Amino acid sequence: MALFDLPDFDDHEQVIYCSDDASGLKAIIAIHSTKLGAAVGGCRMWDYVSDEDALVDVLRLSKGMTYKNAMAGLSMGGGKSVIIGNASKIKSDALFKAFGEALNRLNGRYLSAEDVNITTHDIAITNSVTPYVTGTESKSGNPAPFTALGTFLGIKASVKHKFNRDDLTGLKVAVQGLGSVGYQLCEHLYQAGVELIVTDINQASVESAVAKFNAIAVGLDEIYDQDVDIYAPCALGATINDETLSRLKASIIAGCANNQLAQPRHDHALVERGILYAPDYVINAGGIINISFEENYHREKSIAKVGEIYHTLLDIYAKADAQNKPTGVIADEMAREIINKGSKT
Repeated sequence: MALFDLPDFDDHEQVIYCSDDASGLKAIIAIHSTKLGAAVGGCRMWDYVSDEDALVDVLRLSKGMTYKNAMAGLSMGGGKSVIIGNASKIKSDALFKAFGEALNRLNGRYLSAEDVNITTHDIAITNSVTPYVTGTESKSGNPAPFTALGTFLGIKASVKHKFNRDDLTGLKVAVQGLGSVGYQLCEHLYQAGVELIVTDINQASVESAVAKFNAIAVGLDEIYDQDVDIYAPCALGATINDETLSRLKASIIAGCANNQLAQPRHDHALVERGILYAPDYVINAGGIINISFEENYHREKSIAKVGEIYHTLLDIYAKADAQNKPTGVIADEMAREIINKGSKT
């Protein structure tokens, strides 16, 4: 299928295919919008089944970044990049430098950062050949702790709206994915008195969560069947789909994964089932908010702005109730209004 015919192509400004034989780099960069500023969004490395799967992923992720940055009130457009391949096999200094040269050719229209299977150390290597990266070790640093904090605050906002309570003590949360963000989210939840059920492909992370947070471990597919208050998807996207929806027992879906809904219609399906959904690009914006302070980094100001996620979600929930619309639809409408104004905040 041609690029322009793909359902996930959303009038993207630019899609760039990058390759370098010497390093083995195969990457796709998608710039969705620069209306609010240079496109900013991380780079993930993944062993995609096909190049088309990689393209669909980067198209969806880049659009999500446009909406995420708009809803967070940042002077940034939306973009994303993916490097195709197995991170345990293809990582090298030469590959990340080749990726940096690809960024140079865009002359600042897109700034990259770390994401799945990419570390701040990897970005530092890229930074050695290009200035067009952000979230660097010497400045704002690893965004993961701020993404985890924002997700935790988003869960608190969701509990406030759904259950009209401010504390989380005794609630049960199923966390799918114990990467750097998911694991730190578990720490916040455990300290708040939550009972945790967890799963991950990395058994060591699961064992650590069981030991440190008194979590209950379940299989990768069993996570959907747990009798919990909140399902927190913190791995890859599309885990809310036709197959999993009927199995979910949670009253709230609130996690840090991107593109949690397999299709837009699943937003409506959640409403029909009485499940409150925290739009992913709103609740997981803590990392990009921290990155927005890169040049004049101020940790306390960053944390304060991450705190706005709580109030933004409450606003979305109130509008969704008043207009009888799914929360994701409301968030999209709010984001598009901000983008269409084209004004930097």
